[in-house]
Amino acid sequence: MENNQQSEYNIIQTVPFFWVKDMEASLKFYIEALGFTLVNQWTPRGKIEWCWLTRDAIAIMLQELRKKDQSTGEPERPGKGISICYQCRDALALYHEFTGKGIQIQEPFVGNNNWVVAFDDVDGYRLDFESPTDVPEETKYSEWFK
Repeated sequence: MENNQQSEYNIIQTVPFFWVKDMEASLKFYIEALGFTLVNQWTPRGKIEWCWLTRDAIAIMLQELRKKDQSTGEPERPGKGISICYQCRDALALYHEFTGKGIQIQEPFVGNNNWVVAFDDVDGYRLDFESPTDVPEETKYSEWFK
């Protein structure tokens, strides 16, 4: 979509908002391991409690659960059951980048005509990085890369 077309729309971006148990651990994961950049933060008590991160053309927001929020029955792992799918040019390049930084990732596979690189973040949110391919459906990376 060209910039002049964007001005025609009222809603221009969706940004996933993740509740996290430990902001420091989440920031380390997203910045150091996944290569995101911190672009905005809220520090009402001298530490980051909310932030906006970007990488390439995407953004996410993180906010740390406060003790009072956790006592209301919030799940042990806030992201359980939630998946975020990132559409990429080359998901396999990200697989090599992320595993090179020590992230444990299940073997990439082809699903719905996409290479799928999937893993959970530190709070249990499932992150799927996907890129289009013409490799046959259900092919595993080890079967294709020989």
